[in-house]
Amino acid sequence: MNGSRIVAIGHYQPARVLTNDDLAGMVDTSDEWIRSRVGIRTRRIAGPDEPVDELAAHAAAKALAAAGLTPGDIDLVLVATSTAIDRSPNTAARVAARLGIPGPAALDVNVVCAGFTHALATADHTLRAGAATRALVIGADKMSDVTDWTDRSTCVLVGDGAGAAVVTACPPGAEPGIGPVLWGSVPEMGHAVRIEGTPPRFAQEGQSVYRWATTRLPAIARQACEKAGVAPGDLAGVVLHQANLRIIEPLARKLGAVNAVIARDVTESGNTSAASIPLAFSKLLEQGALNSGDPVLLFGFGGNLSYAGQVVRCP
Repeated sequence: MNGSRIVAIGHYQPARVLTNDDLAGMVDTSDEWIRSRVGIRTRRIAGPDEPVDELAAHAAAKALAAAGLTPGDIDLVLVATSTAIDRSPNTAARVAARLGIPGPAALDVNVVCAGFTHALATADHTLRAGAATRALVIGADKMSDVTDWTDRSTCVLVGDGAGAAVVTACPPGAEPGIGPVLWGSVPEMGHAVRIEGTPPRFAQEGQSVYRWATTRLPAIARQACEKAGVAPGDLAGVVLHQANLRIIEPLARKLGAVNAVIARDVTESGNTSAASIPLAFSKLLEQGALNSGDPVLLFGFGGNLSYAGQVVRCP
């Protein structure tokens, strides 16, 4: 019951870069149109031979190496994804098999864009209860598999990638490194962001999502800070779901995180759904923009009109 902490994080992106100019050759759009509306310049696209569990395993291997742990040290694998093509084995089990993790509990978490922060909270609760000791928490999505590349309203948004965190139980007397989660949803508005049909396709009501995110979510994000006992002005970083720069910047401003580094990886990576938060967080740490022990708000939102956020301490 001593809480848990993130001890390492890692990320992975496919090699192929898709630029706005590339998209302008595929649909009726332009670099200026995309940048002015969503702030995206480039995104990474996985190949047909790169399934989502492979993206996840690459990120997880990097996080394990950074933590100085072996696959045998892990007893819980949680993968947040909404783009796994197969139902069984689930993505977490396939990641465990790729990495050679012996006998872990292996669960997928499908809360779309808020999946990673839901999975992180689930790992924290599991470790607090003593049901596991070391967890891999991964956000991974291959949005290119569920995108209609003739629909200019959605194909300009998406990218593929993965991010992973190694989470361990805190030793006795140590301060927890993962704060209480604040989570919820708006089920009656679940139609605003969808991945459905056969074959499944991503669709959204952009204006509805924008209004909800910029008007409702700042107060909810502040509540997540309150639960952790951290004032927004004391945050060193804010890593929001990387949906759209026009959502990220006003949300961060209304939150009041005046001294924080704001993740803007959406400009380089596009919307990678459940991967976006650990991907952006990992890059900030890799760039030296955040220091060990810094308080950072992680806040996911979007698909299902679900949200989840918590303040964590940097590894």
